[in-house]
This record gives sequence, C-alpha cells and structure tokens, in this order.
Amino acid sequence: MEAERVSLRFGGVRALTDVSFAVRGGEIFSIIGPNGAGKTSMVNCVSGRYRPTEGRILFDGQDVTRTGTSRRAALGIGRTFQNLALFGHMTVLDNIMVGRHHLLKSGLLRGMAYWLGGAQREELEHRREVEQIIDFLEIQHIRKATAGTLSYGLRKRVELARAIALRPKLILLDEPMAGMNLEEKEDMARFIIDLNEEWGMTVLMIEHDMGVVMDISHRIMVLDFGRRIADGTPEVVLADEHVRRAYLGEADEPVERVA
Repeated sequence: MEAERVSLRFGGVRALTDVSFAVRGGEIFSIIGPNGAGKTSMVNCVSGRYRPTEGRILFDGQDVTRTGTSRRAALGIGRTFQNLALFGHMTVLDNIMVGRHHLLKSGLLRGMAYWLGGAQREELEHRREVEQIIDFLEIQHIRKATAGTLSYGLRKRVELARAIALRPKLILLDEPMAGMNLEEKEDMARFIIDLNEEWGMTVLMIEHDMGVVMDISHRIMVLDFGRRIADGTPEVVLADEHVRRAYLGEADEPVERVA
C-alpha cells in the first residue's frame, strides 16, 4: 500500500499535509504521534472513510483514492476502530459473522434452494472460518455471549476477530491496545505478531504504547501536526533527536517494552 503526497483539509483546518509513505507486504508498520497529529485521519484515508483533498492512495498497485469502503474491503483492506463499533445486542459469533458478509456468494436463486445444499454449505464454510478465528483469539468461552455485556478488553478482541473475518491482505488497527491492562496488551501484541507471521497479514497500526510499538513494528512513521517528521526502523526512529524530544522524553530515558 502506498500513500502519495496525501493532504486532507476540513474547511480551513489541515489534518494532513503532503504525507507520503509505503507499507510493504508482510510487515507491521506503525504510525505514531501525539493526539491531533493526523494518525486516524491517515488511516481513514487508507480505508476509504475519508477522501484525500490532494494526493492518492494505491493498494496492490491500483489507485483506490476514489474507491468506497466496501470495495476496498473486497480488495483486501480490513480495519478496527479506535472507538468500538460492535453490535452490542448481537452475540460474539454473530458479530464476527458480519465480517464475512462481503464474502457470501449465494444469490437469490441459491438462497431459495438453501436446503438443497448451496447456501447451506456456504454458511457452514463461513462458520468454520469463524470458529478458527475464535480459537485463534482464545474467545471460545464467550462465543455465545452478547457483545455489549463483555469487558472492554474482550470487546476489543471481538472487534479484531470481526476484522480478521474479512481475511484481509492489509489490516488497519486503530489503537488496538487502548484502555487495556498489561496482561491484555501482552495478549494483543502476541495476536498481532501471529497474524503477521502465521496468517500472512500485513499490518498498519496506530498505537500510543511505545513499548509495544518498538517491540513489534518492522517500520514506524512519525506524524506531527499532520506532517511526516520521521520514518524508518524502530532503531532509526528511536535515535531521531526530534522524535525522542517530542514523543519519547529525554534522550537518556529508556523505553519500557511490553512484549
């Protein structure tokens, strides 16, 4: 995925200014910066929720700048949200099944012939996929629970499950560990690494926990007031004088790592 000189304005407010970067297939790429730096605005441009005022977004070499969110999902872009977007009245299983919706192939005629095996077989295949995700994220014990009754940490895990259900090539994670305790963060970091290494998903992540970012990211981009001020490997970014002064504290202060 590539962003080429992306700018985004809301009236007279500039959320992003001339931001360019590329996410390579098979890596964990993180975007960091203070509140208001433009991180979520950038992810929204990638997902299709926002359309850049200037510049373009490429995915697998295809210009998707003017492509809608549903089409981008079909192309292989999935995401989670900073604010939970689950259906609170539905079960965990049903919430995850929603993530498989765009993969359903059964049309009207096949639906009418459900009991002859067409749509029924398809639904069983999708349920097998969902059960695999439930096992992977270790949420078997809440699969029939109503999503709105769960703890915050478990709801974050269910939202990740729904995004995984898309089977995306690129998954966008907007603060996946916000509001979690240390144990929950360690579990989420492990899941993200396994998604990348075992499931083959490329990850674009926004996260404020610098220990997690430095431990699991292959490369990092730093935004400040909507502009890119640094990018590179964790070691390169950590050594950048402007980044250390602005976001990581004094130069001699160590960064506590989680994973």
